[in-house]
Amino acid sequence: MPQFRRRMNSEFVDPKTSSLLRDYRPLTGVYDEMLAEGGEPRGHWQKFIGSFENLGLNELAHRRDATARILREHGVTYNIYGDTRGQGRPWALDLAPLIIPPDEWRKLEAGLAQRTRLLNLILADFYGPQQLFKEGVLPPALLQANPAFLRPCHGIVPAKNIFLFLHAVDLARSADGQWWALSDRTQAPSGAGYALENRIVLSRVLPDEFREGHVERLAGFFQIMRNSLRSLATRAAGQPNVVLLTPGPHNETYFEHVYLAKYLGFPLVEGGDLTVRDRRVFLKTLEGLQPVDVILRRTDDAFCDPLELRADSFLGVPGLVEAARAGNVALANALGSGVVETPALAAFLPGLARRLLGEELKLPSVATWWCGQEKEHAYVRKNLRDLVVKRMFSRGINSEPVFGGGLDDAEREKLFADMRDMPFDFVAQERVSLSTVPVWERGQLDPRPLVMRAYVCATPEGFTVMPGGLTRFSTSPDRLIVSMQSGGGSKDTWIIADGPVLQLSLLQTKTQIVRLERAAAEVPSRVADNLFWLGRYAERLEDTVRSLRCVLVRLAGEMGSQETPDLNALVKLLANLDLFPPKFREQHTLAGVEREVYLLIYQPHRLGAVREVQARLSQIAYTSRDRFSVDTWRILNKLQTDARPRPGRVPISEVLALLNTLIVDLAAFAGMEMENMTRGHGWQFLDIGRRLERAKNMVTLVKGALKVEPADPGALEPVLEIADSVMTYRRRYFAQPQWAPTLDLLLADEGNPRSLAFQMKALAGHSANLPHEGGRRPEHRQIDAVNGLLGGADFPALVEQQLTGAGEAVTGLLTRITAELNGLSDALTHQYFTHATAQVS
Repeated sequence: MPQFRRRMNSEFVDPKTSSLLRDYRPLTGVYDEMLAEGGEPRGHWQKFIGSFENLGLNELAHRRDATARILREHGVTYNIYGDTRGQGRPWALDLAPLIIPPDEWRKLEAGLAQRTRLLNLILADFYGPQQLFKEGVLPPALLQANPAFLRPCHGIVPAKNIFLFLHAVDLARSADGQWWALSDRTQAPSGAGYALENRIVLSRVLPDEFREGHVERLAGFFQIMRNSLRSLATRAAGQPNVVLLTPGPHNETYFEHVYLAKYLGFPLVEGGDLTVRDRRVFLKTLEGLQPVDVILRRTDDAFCDPLELRADSFLGVPGLVEAARAGNVALANALGSGVVETPALAAFLPGLARRLLGEELKLPSVATWWCGQEKEHAYVRKNLRDLVVKRMFSRGINSEPVFGGGLDDAEREKLFADMRDMPFDFVAQERVSLSTVPVWERGQLDPRPLVMRAYVCATPEGFTVMPGGLTRFSTSPDRLIVSMQSGGGSKDTWIIADGPVLQLSLLQTKTQIVRLERAAAEVPSRVADNLFWLGRYAERLEDTVRSLRCVLVRLAGEMGSQETPDLNALVKLLANLDLFPPKFREQHTLAGVEREVYLLIYQPHRLGAVREVQARLSQIAYTSRDRFSVDTWRILNKLQTDARPRPGRVPISEVLALLNTLIVDLAAFAGMEMENMTRGHGWQFLDIGRRLERAKNMVTLVKGALKVEPADPGALEPVLEIADSVMTYRRRYFAQPQWAPTLDLLLADEGNPRSLAFQMKALAGHSANLPHEGGRRPEHRQIDAVNGLLGGADFPALVEQQLTGAGEAVTGLLTRITAELNGLSDALTHQYFTHATAQVS
């Protein structure tokens, strides 16, 4: 990527002459993060504004584009349910950060750490003695009516009494500059990974501004997080096994789950990857069951155990609650911690801080009134126009915040009626005028309301706060709902230090003696299955692209305006391969062939079409992305981007260029696979899938060619071209293609990387290295059978029988080989993916 280097201007900025500030219009009555009331830039923003001023509009546009490109290459997405872009919705990062000075941050840091300590103590009481209710400090309905209170988890004491391992607090600043806590995220808080990615991207795009701005680093926080997670393990012997539990690739923040798992160095698992045996949690891997000591969960409380929590959940692990109850696994965060997310609790936090901590609450919450109390209920009804009303416990269409000032008479009366029926289900909060932050849009800075999410992590010594956070801003100045789901954007959050900041990376470790490891890391069976099919779809896509390119080359050539024997044979071949309609075997036109090729390239839902196969490949790659490096994912992203059609009629030359590009992309992916992936079981199954699919494609290709016209070798040139073996054949035989040498080259030549024999040799090598419990592996029978059929084949004699009509000798051989290859696929599935007993005769 380009290196952005430039000396910064440390002089103060004059708002009267600044081109950036000239058109910046702060909103009336709100706190602006960049400008003070008189229009002067705040002191901690001066250097950054001067830097932007010196860069100029063209350079800022260039760096904005670089930001978007890096995010795209890294595959950073935020999925929105029902969004037409599906899992490909790009993450939005603004070029200008939120900047917070050191003295202000120290106050926030202390308040955040205190808030986490307080909520941790409240959870200990909720799931323990419940003295706060027995002594009348809190109303019982606050807990008993809350569906987030998990009764099966009452009495479970988490490891080291840490209920909140990771706590997120949404913060907003009022018009007087005071920071307020809007809400707490305590069960599976999201966003920390996005904050880290924002930092990595923006520090690359603005390196001088970041370094000379004395910005606090984030890597130390994640290093503490990793070490603290490992310290939660209760197993005395051996290295603790920590996993990150994700709901799966359909979750809106799945990218973050993958990103954190890779950055922290923990396996990413789904519920189906884990099992509970004898009240212990195990990871199901190809090597067998591996004990799990700590689970960093990103799955919501109720979905974690279908036995004791939510029976209709397919995301959790049956028996997980019992394993936690026995103290055999540590969960971060503890199950049931979502009970303190209710906004009603905010009304009681000042008193709880004095009672449980002996301190005044340092970080105030937004003024809150719970309607379960008569006095507060009356206040809300009287002052509704100035308040925001939320449902405490209800879910669904009525759970969105209601701004009292925006209701008409009928809507207001309907709300009052609902509040009378279920007062404990309603809470009202003061309407906060969110502070604004500059956003770089359309070549200028515009103010947007912001909400900052801060993160606190538990450690053996207490709680530590991330020196930064995830800042989000709304889509327009007058929109006060700040949410990524509603299309908002994000910012990096720069906490300014008092002086220069030391470089720190999670990848750096102290000098120490460690035990060397060369054994393959455990691979869950689900992951092996996904990689197996990723290899198959990559090979299937390449085979389809090569076949269609073979047709287009002839349509675009000098003979493309008329039918040729070569093209006629190729069309029949593709009809035999089920790419073209069966009627093309008997009759077709050049225009019809061209149209069919275009449909096979651009139709998104046609089975076997380029876009359909590519979509399958991308989907599987997305579910397994924690197994790929950034460079590999960049290639996969490029493949997806290149496969997108452009509107309008596309000339053959551009379509050919597209197919050539896709082949290069697939070759690059194969190259990264062969040269960069560690030779563990994950790589083995990826290559097994590729080799098995290539073997089946080769057999199918030859069978399809034999059906065209056995006595006419007109289909052999296209067959060799699709198999990428034309040059090999020409160098070896210096003659027009003939059946016997073509079959020998494509089926039996172990030196040809496209041949069937080459694939079987590779599959035999992989099979010998797969995990097993001794004895003969089930897949060996099929591999030996195919090798035996190839070894005993006399291709000149078989071709002679086929061409003279004495029998379908070659076709019969290929049919038997196809059956064995199908059996091999089934044996691998039974043995390693479903763990069923393979039926092997």
